[in-house]
Amino acid sequence: MPDLEVPHVSAPADRALEAAGIRTLQDLSRHPATAIAGLHGVGPKAMKAWAEALARHGLEFAETEADAEGHPS
Repeated sequence: MPDLEVPHVSAPADRALEAAGIRTLQDLSRHPATAIAGLHGVGPKAMKAWAEALARHGLEFAETEADAEGHPS
């Protein structure tokens, strides 16, 4: 599967993902929703948009932090 771009929601949310090293939907899917929601600048609107984008491509947030495979949260 080619790298899938994370949809833009807001500048603060984009910066939060960038600071966490998350560049693609595949990267995003390696982290639990609770970890992503806890990033400074990420709110409910971003979480909903990203969950919908993940689902459109057959992806979802990881269930636990252990599923993050050593990637930063």
